[in-house]
Amino acid sequence: MSNKNLQDLTTQVRRDILRMVHKVNSGHPGGSLGCAEFLVVLYSVIMNRTEGFNMDGVNEDLFFLSNGHISPVFYSVLARSGYFPVEELNTFRLLDSRLQGHPTTHEGLPGVRIASGSLGQGLSVSLGAAEAKKLNNDTSLIYTLHGDGELQEGQNWEAIMYASAKNIDNLIATIDLNGKQIDGATDDVLPMGCIKSKFEAFDWTVIEIENGNDIESVTKGMGIAKASTGKGKPVCVLLKTMMGNGVDFMMHTHAWHGKAPNDTQLENALNQNPETLGDY
Repeated sequence: MSNKNLQDLTTQVRRDILRMVHKVNSGHPGGSLGCAEFLVVLYSVIMNRTEGFNMDGVNEDLFFLSNGHISPVFYSVLARSGYFPVEELNTFRLLDSRLQGHPTTHEGLPGVRIASGSLGQGLSVSLGAAEAKKLNNDTSLIYTLHGDGELQEGQNWEAIMYASAKNIDNLIATIDLNGKQIDGATDDVLPMGCIKSKFEAFDWTVIEIENGNDIESVTKGMGIAKASTGKGKPVCVLLKTMMGNGVDFMMHTHAWHGKAPNDTQLENALNQNPETLGDY
């Protein structure tokens, strides 16, 4: 896909996110909007995917969403990537829907491999999947996404230590560095210092993407990360994004971490992201 095609898809994903959370007056638009470029590039360019979906995931790259509250962007990208009908986005957070507020597995939604939303657990699960691939002589990769505030959970650091100690070099863990969490700036809630230095101290290879909301930068950075696998170390991508990116009144604040826009705000936001591929 060209950068123009990828940008058009990203814009449409943003519209999906906004309309989904608005309809049910519930959900997490801020982080979802900020990670739109990343997930579009991951599924459209970077990952080696096979036709259809099965939970075994043999001989294909796998993705695990750890910060499950940004399910709107995950569902939109999965639907727009052909995992399930785009029209199903209209059921987000409704009773008996497969698209719950945090991804679950019991309803069998294609593309969702773990229930997530309990922060701090995704890296541990991803390590298990990465080791399983090694044991099965499967050379495909494991990708995972985490919030920066999520790194305040201690289980992450046990997993980070384990990954390098066991030379899990078929894993790329991306950290969404937007500097915001539900209660404010991460530096105000619990400062974590230099995250790059911490990962390097745990013997990871670290790749930085300075503009995680630029298609070309994300594509290049993730390409470098992919080329860095298989060299004895796990790979960390530090993805610097803007929470609420693409909607001016949602940017530069944590206020939209978990708040839906009203009718007027939705219209304003959609006008900033003109329809490209067709709403559901």
